[in-house]
Amino acid sequence: MWAENDFPPPGLVYLQSCEAPGDDKVYTMYHGTSKEVAAIIRKTGFQQSSDGMLGRGVYLSRDLQKASRYPLELPESQRVVLKVSVKVGKVVAIDHQGHPQQKSWHDCGYDTAWCPPKCGMVRSGLEEDCVWDPKRIAIIKVIPPNMENVFLPSGNSCLQSCEVPGDGGVYTMYHGTSKQVAAIIKKSGFRQSRDGMLGRGVYLSRDLQKASRYPLGLPKSQRVVLRVRVNVGKVKKIDHQGHPLQNSWHYHGYDTAWCPPNCGMVPSGLEEDCVWDPNRIKVIDIIYPQNNQQFLPGQLHRDHTMHHGTSREVAVKILKKELTIKAPCRRAGITMGTILPNCGMVPSDLEEDCVRDPQ
Repeated sequence: MWAENDFPPPGLVYLQSCEAPGDDKVYTMYHGTSKEVAAIIRKTGFQQSSDGMLGRGVYLSRDLQKASRYPLELPESQRVVLKVSVKVGKVVAIDHQGHPQQKSWHDCGYDTAWCPPKCGMVRSGLEEDCVWDPKRIAIIKVIPPNMENVFLPSGNSCLQSCEVPGDGGVYTMYHGTSKQVAAIIKKSGFRQSRDGMLGRGVYLSRDLQKASRYPLGLPKSQRVVLRVRVNVGKVKKIDHQGHPLQNSWHYHGYDTAWCPPNCGMVPSGLEEDCVWDPNRIKVIDIIYPQNNQQFLPGQLHRDHTMHHGTSREVAVKILKKELTIKAPCRRAGITMGTILPNCGMVPSDLEEDCVRDPQ
């Protein structure tokens, strides 16, 4: 199995396998191939498969583990995974064999076909996506084994946030903390939180993005995520506030409590897991946040890549160099102002930049 260490590029979304893709959205997906073919794709772009379960198109997956198994006939050392951004356009779900649009979906006006997980279309039970136009796909990077990925211990499963954990299963989860506390945990192990939404226990998430936000009071540069292996034991689902076992699940014979996503228990709508016994948790490695090119002291007079969201109409005017200056003046020779991340000025806690001179 492969597991990716990095966080999503700005503006892209990691979509859970069980979530339906929205029309005209842009998502992160994966395509497994050989090293040789990957080099050709990077040079000339993707080409449609002549046929397949969903007919012609480019076959992708939102599941890195699934993509890393392909091509099936190649040894793992010769395989790579292309991480891509996909503008899906208009999407149709093909959720059973013999669907009337199984191979004709593009002729019916759709840009992407999607097979939901566990619908009987794919042997592994995982989802699959087929994009008609290769130009809708942009390569982000190539993921080779043993570089930005680690091979997790055998028997370790990457469980989607919406999937119910099975009793006695061993799963990969994440715990966000500070660099200092992470060092202590690696040395002496986890300890129970005294209290929380689910009472005492060690709080974890299957969602790397969620775990990467914690501790909330720390700047991103001081945070890390512990990737862990969890033997969940007997699991209890706590799916609403005021559940009779919300804080007493362990005393009824359960080893792990699980809050499903979008059940009203967690403000973010993401799932959460609480493991009673810290000895059920083993640290695999530490994941560090990506350097998002934050502006630090001394980084003057350098070129940086940034992004600006706007409408198509305004974008045309900008390309015609009709952008106007909104700032009334410039003081002390400063040409750009930067709002640092997590400083309380931007609701999303992301950084923001204002450049005076459009030139």
